[in-house]
Amino acid sequence: MKIGNTNLPCGLLLAPMAGVTDRTMRHICGEFGCEYAVSEMVSAKAIVYEQASRASAPVKTATLCNIEEGTIPTAVQIFGSEPEFMAEAARLISNSAYRGFEGARPDAIDINMGCPVKKVVQSGDGSALMKNPELIHRITEAVVKASSLPVTVKIRAGWSKESKNAVECALAAESAGAVAICVHGRTRDQFYSPGVDLSIIGEVKSAVRVPVIGNGDLFSAKQAMKMKAETGCDGFALARGAMGNPWLFGQIADLLEGRDF
Repeated sequence: MKIGNTNLPCGLLLAPMAGVTDRTMRHICGEFGCEYAVSEMVSAKAIVYEQASRASAPVKTATLCNIEEGTIPTAVQIFGSEPEFMAEAARLISNSAYRGFEGARPDAIDINMGCPVKKVVQSGDGSALMKNPELIHRITEAVVKASSLPVTVKIRAGWSKESKNAVECALAAESAGAVAICVHGRTRDQFYSPGVDLSIIGEVKSAVRVPVIGNGDLFSAKQAMKMKAETGCDGFALARGAMGNPWLFGQIADLLEGRDF
């Protein structure tokens, strides 16, 4: 699969996790077969306000956007619910036009539409966006127009079991210019249990033309093969399964390419 001009032979991604997918985690996973990583999520509003503050003010949020030189392709993930702030944050990050920049430009901008944490969704951000597909379209369109980099999105199955609208949200993002869609097969209400619903990932894959990345309950190479077989997904986003087990990326690649591990 490809994200923009970045080729991922096996479609192996490190999913974004706050407080986890920092430089060190991304570097280690890259050494063991991860082909693409996504940063910890960055508040669009926080980085915009931080950059507008006086020059002597400390820079904290911007450092989350920094990508180390010579690493695997990496996207910066932003979150928010106001198109104008999302667009400005994307512009700053994609052009490296922010105080605190160091290292390399990211390879893409990813939009968080899946975080289930209360302090995020109560502001209308993260998975709360899935309650409003029209807003998803407006945010994605604004970010695409403002960014010089490819734009991807990460969604869930829906907000609740009564509202599994991942297909509608994926179509809204695709029509606005998103070049890939990552789907966590649980609703916001489910957080991280019970088991992931593979059928919703398959439904999104059947509905859109851009690459679809499956996410959720990928703790073994066999689980990845099951996801591939049942959904037809183009790639895999490993999250908790990669914590303490960076070898998992290489094991999945082995099975995909017909090798034992």
